[in-house]
Amino acid sequence: MVVFFVKRLLMSLLVVLVSTLIMYVLVDLSIDPLADLRTSTAPNKAQQIANRTAELRLDDPVILRYLDWLRGASGCLYGSCDLGENWKTNQQVTSLLSGAVTTTIQLVTVATVLAIVLGVLVGIVSALRQYSGFDYSITFLSFLLYSLPVFWVAVLAKVYLAIDLNDFLAGEGGQAAQLSWTFIVVAALLAGLIVSSAIAGAGRTRLRNFGIAAGLTAVLLVFLNVTGWFERPQIGIVLIALSAIGWAFVMTILSTGLRNKKALYSALSVAALGVVLWYPMLFVWFYARDAGILGWPFVLGLFLLGLLVSAGIGYAWGGPDRGQSMRTAALTAVPVSMMLFTDRLLQSWASYNDNQAIKGRPIATIGRATPNLVGDFWIQTLDVLTHLALPTATLILISFASYTRYSRASMLEVMNADYIRTARSKGLTERTVVMRHAFRNALLPLASIVPIDIITLLGGAVITETVFGWFGMGRLFVDSLSGAQQDPVMAYILIVGILAVLANFVADLVYAVLDPRIRVAA
Repeated sequence: MVVFFVKRLLMSLLVVLVSTLIMYVLVDLSIDPLADLRTSTAPNKAQQIANRTAELRLDDPVILRYLDWLRGASGCLYGSCDLGENWKTNQQVTSLLSGAVTTTIQLVTVATVLAIVLGVLVGIVSALRQYSGFDYSITFLSFLLYSLPVFWVAVLAKVYLAIDLNDFLAGEGGQAAQLSWTFIVVAALLAGLIVSSAIAGAGRTRLRNFGIAAGLTAVLLVFLNVTGWFERPQIGIVLIALSAIGWAFVMTILSTGLRNKKALYSALSVAALGVVLWYPMLFVWFYARDAGILGWPFVLGLFLLGLLVSAGIGYAWGGPDRGQSMRTAALTAVPVSMMLFTDRLLQSWASYNDNQAIKGRPIATIGRATPNLVGDFWIQTLDVLTHLALPTATLILISFASYTRYSRASMLEVMNADYIRTARSKGLTERTVVMRHAFRNALLPLASIVPIDIITLLGGAVITETVFGWFGMGRLFVDSLSGAQQDPVMAYILIVGILAVLANFVADLVYAVLDPRIRVAA
């Protein structure tokens, strides 16, 4: 293992070194730092060209300039990082990178996680319902989304998810926003079709599932209209209680199956605890008002505490396997705690929407924050989320398609394997066959894809950042290249190159850990 690690490390360093050399030469050939001076009409034009040539050492051979840049970049290994500067503003590249990396991480993290989770789940269901209406629909939708250009999806998101949605939330003639009956009926029918086609069963079972899904959807949308939810959104104790019980059953089905009563009781206990804590938590959330000191650290601390308490509840219930009860309880705590947090967040929606800086247009179309917005932790968090909404939706739609296709193809291959037929012949339940045997092995190909996608996305979503006005790694690269700034471009290439090599290394290790047939020594 040590020999493998050392060999891969040395090879990775060589790859990064060669790639930076090639890119340095290519960037030097593609940019012209003197372009603006060549067309200048200033009387001291020649002197300005001479000064900039001397400043940027343009008369030196490109290899010498590369070695000088490499000397500064290698200082990052021992804490003396020098990646050059922006010669127009005299700003250090390291300071530019710190802000760009933070922005990119904030932008792509939520989108990547949601795209992976949704894509894998939908792909697995599509494989289990092969050649059904749901499978054909998902296949068509995946190919459609995969072929769409990002800039076009971003523009559509601005029009329909921002401009039109803001108009809807503002209402007409001063009246509260209301969903039309046409929208309610169409949404209910679509929900019924999706659920009935996704869940297997005979014709009568599918018809029953269609009626239940369509009826619940219609009731929920009518409830939103009657209560004026779009003007003052909230979840409320009733919806939290019903949702928490539903999540308890869902997590138990996915984790152990309903036959494990101790696991089900653990999940239901966590759901009940979440409902009981709804009112006391309204006072606890008060301490998260300071975004600078007791903001996210306080919230994340509460979340970790909730997971520990939930695991303790599962341990107390015990059962044939305490680990299963603890796992089911902890999984149930995740959506329940998220609902409690979301409910408190929505309670500040009216104050956020009425803020002078927002002016009744909460869904932002550009930038990562609203200028001159004054508010506590909840107002600032809502502002971040509303600015993340459009770029996140754009990235999810594009990435969702690929993960769906990967997971579907992998699941179909696993379901036709001999050990799956053996598991069924032993009399195991379909849930056990799918979740314990098929699902885990279907994730193996994704283990080599997901790390690469996650790490390389830190290189920035160039088009998405440009359309939505986010200055992340992608915008830094585009602006620096168009502005003939070689040092920022090389810093971007260095980071992306290191991350790409690291992603491949992590993917190899993860695959070796998950698949016992693979050995590093081989």
